Amino acid sequence: MRLLRLGAAGHEYPAVSIDDASTQHAATFDLSTITADVDADFLAADGIARTRAALASNELAPINVSGTRIGAPIARPGKVVCIGLNYRDHAEEGGQAIPAEPVLFMKAPNTVVGPYDDVLIPRASTKTDWEIELGVVIAKTARYLESPAAAREVIAGYVISHDVSEREFQLERGGQWDKGKSCETFNPLGPWLVPIEDITNPDSLRMRLWVNGEIRQDGSTSALIFGVDYVIWYLSQFMVLEPGDLINTGTPAGVALGMPDQPYLKPDDVVELEIDQLGRQRQVFVQA
Repeated sequence: MRLLRLGAAGHEYPAVSIDDASTQHAATFDLSTITADVDADFLAADGIARTRAALASNELAPINVSGTRIGAPIARPGKVVCIGLNYRDHAEEGGQAIPAEPVLFMKAPNTVVGPYDDVLIPRASTKTDWEIELGVVIAKTARYLESPAAAREVIAGYVISHDVSEREFQLERGGQWDKGKSCETFNPLGPWLVPIEDITNPDSLRMRLWVNGEIRQDGSTSALIFGVDYVIWYLSQFMVLEPGDLINTGTPAGVALGMPDQPYLKPDDVVELEIDQLGRQRQVFVQA
């Protein structure tokens, strides 16, 4: 089962997609009779379970999605919390020490856009970079979780998250990471939110990113320094996580910052991203 949102930016409607064994193709259904949106209220009210029940009882109307824009699979999150330097090879390529505890930073919620939307290279930017990440969406309020094992009870599901970054703004303009992460359109998300129950092994998902057809990142969530459950538990000791929040868990090696020639993104560059079981993204980068 895959949750998604369809339609023009700002006017998306909720839908659910499943694989139809009889046709060997995906079938998509309108979720508007269940919820107005895939948002905090939907997740907090056991919307995923209600969606499964509606599918099982054939309550949902099928829809044709051909040619329809796919938006981010969740409405604007309350907050986007990110983990930096969470893959050993990524820390090493940037000359950074392996962190003893998760490195936290925030990203503005309005950076979230659809998985195929254009991404804007900021004005005066010369160091716009790519980062494929496993995104985790929260389903239940989490504060002071007792252990990493308790994290599974508050996770709605997983999603491809593109943590686009401007390295000069991030690292050379006052040492504040947020302003290198929060530029407009800097978090393409989707195409789907896949519920936690539908992911075979979130601790071993292959993740790849291409720039203009050339592979740049090829890693696996098995190489996370701090695994997903640990990250959610850890965050809950410092802040309250709420339904609809998005957690970006870090990126493997292969970003422009870590390459000798630092081939940062330019207008008309095309970035494609893929994570096992979570689908694929494609963005064209354009000048703001």
